[in-house]
Amino acid sequence: MSNSAGIADMLIPRLGVVKNIRTDTPDVKTFRVEAPSGGVIFPHMPGQCAMVSIPGVGEAMFSITSSPTNTEFMEFSVKRAGFLTEWLHQMDVGQQVTVRGPYGNAFPVDTELRGKDLLFIAGGIGLAPLRSVINYVRHYRDRYGLVDIVYGARSTDDLVDIDEIRNEWTGHDNVNVHLTIDRPQEGWDGHVGFVPDFVKELKFPTTKTALICGPPIMIKFVLAALQTLGFDKSQVYTTFELRMKCGIGKCGRCNIGSRYVCKDGPVFRCDTMEELPDEY
Repeated sequence: MSNSAGIADMLIPRLGVVKNIRTDTPDVKTFRVEAPSGGVIFPHMPGQCAMVSIPGVGEAMFSITSSPTNTEFMEFSVKRAGFLTEWLHQMDVGQQVTVRGPYGNAFPVDTELRGKDLLFIAGGIGLAPLRSVINYVRHYRDRYGLVDIVYGARSTDDLVDIDEIRNEWTGHDNVNVHLTIDRPQEGWDGHVGFVPDFVKELKFPTTKTALICGPPIMIKFVLAALQTLGFDKSQVYTTFELRMKCGIGKCGRCNIGSRYVCKDGPVFRCDTMEELPDEY
């Protein structure tokens, strides 16, 4: 397939049916979407995104949070933050959306990450883009080394996918889950503190490869914390999918220095970035 044919294929909206809606937090819902005939709308790799649209309302780019190993459906975790997401949050099971994609590159799960000890670090809704990678790694568990997951949010109510974390991730072979919330809360007996500080407390060995996603300020301080521990930027990957707009490098709204997030990312190894976005 030629490159132009590939781009044209990504631009074609495909119909999807919302089969399940899960409320994760007061402002995050996860939508399970299938093709009308069943199954995934198109294949993807961990870290890639899709354009989800309600015709007549609008469209936006979201991470595909389900693993490519799941061929029955696709999932999107959506935080209510504007006009389109408000409409999505009001949807009912059985309603239809259109989906285009997949867009962007993926985390190098079958190349650079294979055989490595992995460290996933997420804050808030930032767990959503990493969930696809984590479940891919869990599915192909023998291809990777020890896995550590550090995840934090403002409160217990803001921990996304907490049932999956506790019931499926915790206790999985050589998978360690470290949870934290920003401030003390009644009923919480786990760690309290911000994610970057928790990372420094845990003192992970520099043999690991780290994958980070979360609010911009969190990424900035987590990267600094890892460097304090002795990590090199070449050992750290992150994703800037929230900056993606058109997805094909035409609108110019996602550029960071000489890079376009949609064409060169959204996944970047941190040593390949000449600069971070202004909000970092």
